[in-house]
Amino acid sequence: MAAPGGMAGGQRAAILQPFSATVPPEPAEDAVATRLGDRLIALKLLSPDQVDVALREKTRSGKRLGEVLVELGFLTTGALAQVLADAAGLERFDPGTTIVDPAAARLLPQALAARHQMLPVALSDADRTVQLAMADVHDLPALDQARRYLPAGYRVEPMVCADGALQDLIAQHFGFETSIDGILREIEDGGTARTSDADTESYRNPTVRLVNALLVDAVNQGASDIHFEPEGAFVRLRYRIDGVLHQVRTFHKDYWSSIAVRLKVMASLNIADARNPQDGRFSYRVAAREVDFRVASLPTVHGENIVLRILDKTRSLVPLEELGFGDRNVALLKRLLLRPEGLILVTGPTGSGKTTTLYSMLDHLSTPAVNIMTLEDPVEYRLPLIRQSEVREGSQLNFADGVRSILRQDPDIILVGEVRDRESAQMAIRAAITGHRVFTTLHTNDALGTVSRLVDIGIPVDLLAGNIICAIAQRLARRLCGECKRGAPATAEACRLLGIGDIDPPVIHTAVGCEACRHTGYRGRIALVEILRFDDRLDELVASGGNRHALRAVALESGFVPMIEDGTAKVLDGTTSLDELIAAVDMTQRM
Repeated sequence: MAAPGGMAGGQRAAILQPFSATVPPEPAEDAVATRLGDRLIALKLLSPDQVDVALREKTRSGKRLGEVLVELGFLTTGALAQVLADAAGLERFDPGTTIVDPAAARLLPQALAARHQMLPVALSDADRTVQLAMADVHDLPALDQARRYLPAGYRVEPMVCADGALQDLIAQHFGFETSIDGILREIEDGGTARTSDADTESYRNPTVRLVNALLVDAVNQGASDIHFEPEGAFVRLRYRIDGVLHQVRTFHKDYWSSIAVRLKVMASLNIADARNPQDGRFSYRVAAREVDFRVASLPTVHGENIVLRILDKTRSLVPLEELGFGDRNVALLKRLLLRPEGLILVTGPTGSGKTTTLYSMLDHLSTPAVNIMTLEDPVEYRLPLIRQSEVREGSQLNFADGVRSILRQDPDIILVGEVRDRESAQMAIRAAITGHRVFTTLHTNDALGTVSRLVDIGIPVDLLAGNIICAIAQRLARRLCGECKRGAPATAEACRLLGIGDIDPPVIHTAVGCEACRHTGYRGRIALVEILRFDDRLDELVASGGNRHALRAVALESGFVPMIEDGTAKVLDGTTSLDELIAAVDMTQRM
């Protein structure tokens, strides 16, 4: 009988239950199954008859509806996971495109993971989060059980994963060794196997697990490159961290062929060709973020040398304020980016952060109201709202032809990856003259050298005058570890190098080394920058063919701060060390 007011007693009781503002009430299993069935019908993925069959089978077997649908062949595990993720408003976990962090997977006991069909797949110390793949994201008791084993103070991010995929994943991570040292012991004991294309069979191969573990380890350590370097009887493994190579491990040469084959398979390279250089690329979700790996192989006298460039978008795409330019330079750069047309040049050697600076500027300018188009060799990071094109050697598209094509696409802002020759420089200048903001890179030692370099390429000075917004020169220096850096009064020699008096020497800091910085004394890198703004006086001097000395004098009068002075300020405020400044910037004139 209905309760007064036409409301059933069960409904009134449900309404009178206390409401939790942080954790939604757990839906009844049958209600979840029914809603899932209705959603699949609405999406036209299943017919009502198929859903009815699956619900009856669910009642009979006691299994989850999703598991039943996959067993009956009505849905694939991938399609089911996507539907569940969309319905819950959560991210989907895809085992096929994700490398599970072994350290995260070992946080839960096997019995608990198997009973509740859940597995930690990524652990981020920076964000203090644990990503937890679950078959049922509404299983609040399972989440409570998991939190007992996860690090205190870490936030749990549930991710939707189909039952079948999770079962295989749990079996893999608890049935096989996943630590680097453990896998190496397994290989030394003869645990090698042929590489198979099937995921489950591949996982039995310790080489597959070893490569996965190394990729996770390199990303977690903040490496930008992984070097596999064969020698006479062994293979040296090195990571480039903060611009410096660190030897991590050595492997016996006997295992290199299988490791190389695995890397080539991942990058879609020709595994039968070991005599020619090859380039490839692959993407995986590693350590809770999307990471691209660019792979390059090169034949050497000891075998194929393979280097992986790690392209981590979350770490490389940073706001202008976080580039390390300093408040003054950031304010100047933002002001220059307001110019409606002109050329912005970024100079520096390979690995000096030019691409990061360019992308940060584009990200700062990117809105739905502007059309940003790029020509790159290659495209390192894929950016939203930006049309990116790739220039490849051997293709018919080069930088000059690419700019011509882009100009017919109604662009507002153009990025040309590099000015290499007269034709590409002319097209970049032409685009700037016709009312576009153009960003590009150039190889010069400093910002003042951009004018002479463009003239050497063949650009007339009357075209340069008035069309260059600024030239940015930069280097990267390692940032001192805040946990262990040590301060002491500067010596007379240090004061002379820093260009300051030694009567009252300032305190400068040096590297020491601790656990937090892997005993290197440094954590991360900082940009050493000079920004040469082209104003009316400088444009007049360029048009009249003024020499470098005259350009420098006028620039200094207009507030130009050379890179050596920017670096000196960062040594004096304890951001970096004098040794790093000497390694990054030419200071021979002060020696």
